[in-house]
Amino acid sequence: MITSNKLVAALCLAVIGGLVAEFVKPQMPEGSNFGHMTLISAAVGLLVGWRVMGRRAGRSGSLELGIVGVAALVFWALVLFGLIEMFRLAMRRRLDEPVEAMERAVTVAMEYGLYLLHPNILITLALGAIVSGFFTNFAARRWG
Repeated sequence: MITSNKLVAALCLAVIGGLVAEFVKPQMPEGSNFGHMTLISAAVGLLVGWRVMGRRAGRSGSLELGIVGVAALVFWALVLFGLIEMFRLAMRRRLDEPVEAMERAVTVAMEYGLYLLHPNILITLALGAIVSGFFTNFAARRWG
């Protein structure tokens, strides 16, 4: 069911996901193929905002809600990008065994996680958590 808090949370995390993806691109090595990184990050933000933050709105504090939402966004985006890279390598027959493929997915996710440690990205994530948590709880109180 569509509720205001789910919609606001989804939109907030989609914006945060897109912004962070754009901020990560300059941190990555020269010649990296970004593909649809921004769109995928925004889509993950939509889903996480709808499913995680939207359901918790009104039951917890704004800061807690924002931190949980942004942490879930980062986790699921890293998992998804690791799996995408794993499938890309598997289709090129660069991986021999399923265990090797899963190890590669985890390695890629951890490498991408290191790009998030840049101060501008950390500040964006922190401010995004505060703002999205506030707006989502406001929507839950006002219209929910």
